[in-house]
Amino acid sequence: MDLDQLHTFLEIVRLKSFSKAALTCYRTQPAISAQVRQLEQELNTTLFERFGTKISLTIAGRIFAEHAEQILAIRRRAQDAINELEKVPRGELVIAANEATCIYVLPNVFAEFKKQFPNVQLSVDRSYGTRVVHAVLDNQADFGITQLPVQEKKLEVVKIYSDEIKLLVPAGHRLASYDRVGPTDLLGQPLLLPKTGTTRSRLNSWLDPVMEELHVSMELDSTEMIKRFVMANLGLSFLAASHCLQEQQEGKLVSVALGPEAMIRSVGLIYRRDKSLSKAALGFIQVALDHAGKQIGGSNQHLRPAGS
Repeated sequence: MDLDQLHTFLEIVRLKSFSKAALTCYRTQPAISAQVRQLEQELNTTLFERFGTKISLTIAGRIFAEHAEQILAIRRRAQDAINELEKVPRGELVIAANEATCIYVLPNVFAEFKKQFPNVQLSVDRSYGTRVVHAVLDNQADFGITQLPVQEKKLEVVKIYSDEIKLLVPAGHRLASYDRVGPTDLLGQPLLLPKTGTTRSRLNSWLDPVMEELHVSMELDSTEMIKRFVMANLGLSFLAASHCLQEQQEGKLVSVALGPEAMIRSVGLIYRRDKSLSKAALGFIQVALDHAGKQIGGSNQHLRPAGS
């Protein structure tokens, strides 16, 4: 039994004629007669009584007609709701991202998205590193925002933002006056390194020539903790420049570029390639492209949305 059969059946009931119903359903009379026979076989009953050229519903036919009308009415309401969803999107989008990204990259994205899609709820799944990727792959999140590269064929990756990883030192530290530092400049300095993640892997490679001589004082997994500890003169660390703009403006911290080449990090929006994207989801991608990384106060040549 399908909706087309129900529609044909109700047209016959409405018009009291197989031939007239054939015209309104754009089918031949034998075709709609075959649909009615299929319904009767499936229901194991007779739906119409035939008296020459006239037809009337059996008792079973009258009962079935009431239910058929209800089924098609529910179908129309469902279609209307879906059509309305396209006009005024609603529902929920789940975004997997780490805490620092939520604080320093996403506020402008979330604010603009809520302006454009006020009836769509945004839910943040606070995840780190590979957990962001797994959350998207497992359909626990609609989108993930994470540092690139991401090597996963099942995911679509859209670069939305880039900035620079720099050495973070307290104001007044001797390295604060340097334009650029190399690994050897850090010998004898206590270092506070991120515990895991892409940034840690890149720093390990950068520090490799002097790794045996370095003094790694602590490994931390919190951006805010890193900044607080550096301000308390517990050591030097490394952060994305966008994560410490306020402290730099207040004169509490100084960030220094790494050498010989700047260490640029790229942040991407990821989602499943096979995922059907709603109007709201497509809107989130566009808003992320347009607004990721916009900072209130202060700017940097590396603090820019991708493609600018």
